[in-house]
Amino acid sequence: MRFFLLFSIGLMFVFAGNAQKKVSPEVFLFSYFKNNGEDGLHLAWSEDGLHWQALNNDQALLAPAVGNDKLMRDPCIIQGPDGRFHMVWTVSWNERGIGYASSPDLIRWSDQKFIPVMQAEPEARNCWAPEVFYDSATKQFLIFWSTTIPGRFPETEASADKGWNHRMYYVTTRDFETFSPTKLFYNQGFNVIDGTLLKNKDTYYLFLKDETRYPPQKNIRIARSGKLEGPYSIASEPITGAYWAEGPTVVQAGKKWIVYFDKYTNHSMGAVSSSDLINWTDISDQLHFPGGVRHGTVLKVPRQVLAKLLAHFPDSEIR
Repeated sequence: MRFFLLFSIGLMFVFAGNAQKKVSPEVFLFSYFKNNGEDGLHLAWSEDGLHWQALNNDQALLAPAVGNDKLMRDPCIIQGPDGRFHMVWTVSWNERGIGYASSPDLIRWSDQKFIPVMQAEPEARNCWAPEVFYDSATKQFLIFWSTTIPGRFPETEASADKGWNHRMYYVTTRDFETFSPTKLFYNQGFNVIDGTLLKNKDTYYLFLKDETRYPPQKNIRIARSGKLEGPYSIASEPITGAYWAEGPTVVQAGKKWIVYFDKYTNHSMGAVSSSDLINWTDISDQLHFPGGVRHGTVLKVPRQVLAKLLAHFPDSEIR
């Protein structure tokens, strides 16, 4: 205990830099995977949302244990109202369920669970890029993901890439033990994947990837709704540029919002920022991520959460 107290005090001095600098009570964490997601969960942290440092010497913090392929792709982590962290992820290329685990501190994790969210659809090919979102207005968690069901949306099959003709689906839960029936979450007549949610005032913003391959879109857009479960609007014009982007995740940093995404054909991370959620500026050239980062989720955590992580993973770098 004495070591931890001394470490935490020292860490505060490192973060402060000097006596004149105000230390934020929160820092940013970024959950991500590398390569195919076979080694598990990776975490990085940042003070400003631009300069990111890997935890645990960029080694995985949690190995995947469920699903036929035993993958941990697209890890999405949120902190619930009781302080507990909840994570969902893609477990396989061709299964009708997703992975789930929870943690009090991002160090100790519950047993991993396979949630068969598409079990009622025997023709479903996959469950990719799940996200979990807690809504204080309804006091429930919403889990959503993208699935291809062959023949379900024939109008866009010809524009899909190798038959992957996705739409978004969802379930709700309060305890991650019982779940609502699976329903269609987003369908505005195009192939869609990689959704993430933001609530600002009374509006829910759904950031999504237009997955149309022919002719290629592969960009990030925004849909809006006054209700968590929708319906959501027609998607906006792209907020990303002339490159292929996927895996958006969004956070408020000061007076601006930042949307991070994976420039996956360029093998780099990108970002755009906005002060009004309407006009967006590309800030990709300001980002500094560990090498090999694939997309995941950004979240704010109390500074003491990071202090415990740095104490537990001593190979993490402090600069």
